[in-house]
Amino acid sequence: MSAAVPGGPRRRFAIIVSRYNELITARLTAGARACLEEHGVAAAEITEVSVPGAWELPLAARLLARQGFSGIVALGCVIRGDTPHFEYVARAAAEGLAQVSLAHDLPMGFGVLTTEDDDQALARAGGREGNKGWEAALATLEMAELKARLQADAGDPQ
Repeated sequence: MSAAVPGGPRRRFAIIVSRYNELITARLTAGARACLEEHGVAAAEITEVSVPGAWELPLAARLLARQGFSGIVALGCVIRGDTPHFEYVARAAAEGLAQVSLAHDLPMGFGVLTTEDDDQALARAGGREGNKGWEAALATLEMAELKARLQADAGDPQ
């Protein structure tokens, strides 16, 4: 069964982007925005919110979840260093975003890179490995379409 990629018209999406590692996250954001627009989401229907780092993504997602978006794309980049800080930040971002998604029945694209170094991050932010911001936006669109279809089948107006 192939995935239905939607229909962005008449839907609103948010992109939350970490400013930490901005060289990378700016590229992820461009990819996510391009994906949404290519799939019919009007630029005016895309809200972009900037946060200091990946740690802050879940709270921003929770605040946005209450604003009637069809989905949220969360973008960040955590690069391993010499301390265990990497693991704490990456885990908190992933678990926090998952909790928000489930608590609000809200499609959440996870575009937080966790890499060993800058080269790996650049490869995943529009380089040889594609653009994970684009991929996260596409997953968000697909899940928003699935949610709408399942709700329509159940007669649920939301």
